[in-house]
Amino acid sequence: MKGERVDAVTADATRQRRRLTAYVLLADPSYLAQSVGAYYDHVDRIVVSFDRTHTSWTGTPLPVAQCLRIISAMDRNRKLVLAPGDFARHRHSGFDNETFQRQTALDQASEGADWVLQLDTDEVIASPPVFFDMLDRAALSGAGGLDFPSRWLYTRAGSGRYLEVTGRWWTRAASFPGPLAVRAGTRLRHARQAEAELFRVDFRRRNTDPWRPADAEVHAVVDPRDAVLHFSWVRDPAVIRRKFGWSGHSDSLRPPKIYRRWVWRTRHPYVTALTTPLRRRDDGRYRVSRVPEPPGGAPLQIDDAERPEGGES
Repeated sequence: MKGERVDAVTADATRQRRRLTAYVLLADPSYLAQSVGAYYDHVDRIVVSFDRTHTSWTGTPLPVAQCLRIISAMDRNRKLVLAPGDFARHRHSGFDNETFQRQTALDQASEGADWVLQLDTDEVIASPPVFFDMLDRAALSGAGGLDFPSRWLYTRAGSGRYLEVTGRWWTRAASFPGPLAVRAGTRLRHARQAEAELFRVDFRRRNTDPWRPADAEVHAVVDPRDAVLHFSWVRDPAVIRRKFGWSGHSDSLRPPKIYRRWVWRTRHPYVTALTTPLRRRDDGRYRVSRVPEPPGGAPLQIDDAERPEGGES
């Protein structure tokens, strides 16, 4: 017990000294308010990065104006720092442009900070106390980043019900798109993947990520209810088609069968879940899961993309 009290005091001191910022990439407003709202009170500054011509990494128009209206309306403490740039570089791949924009935003957010959050706008911290406690533990361990588990949500099957990525026999499966927090000054290798030693959190002591080795190291465990909710493909049909176009993964999402499969599974969630053991890992394995609403709920309708006058915003 004495050791636990010492650890608690040390973690509290670390929390009080920690200078925490975040960056956000404006592209998709669907769950933007829920995402930023979950960590707004915990950070000192938020770098808001967007292409000044409101163009995606792959050259398609983005609803940046709608995103700016949403995020500006919630900035009650004036934490936002608008950071337009030129990120739709036509001679570079979508992933190269994504990494370039993330690194630019991370460098800007690193100024005067110890740690930087890097959550996408469709990722929502379900339990901020648990998330930031794990960040304190990562800092104390000397790690360079926090690899915190997400629940990857494929589609909304009804009120409070979602198809969630799972193991072959409907077991919980953590998703790790990259460290959700990194030390200031970190260099990114690919998208959010970082050249850093990570403090890895999972749902069990044994790895639950289907895409990692079974013996992958796990440093701490959280309840799945405390995971980040990743509303990855939770959109209405018109928006999911646009998302396929602006995503860094656009090349792999272009085949029509990808969209048709998503539509069919959205309409038939229970058959999709029931047949999970019959499918390959790369063909999608799902369970029907309950998710609180809010932060979940019907995705926001997206405005037609508005090009800024004169190419500036």
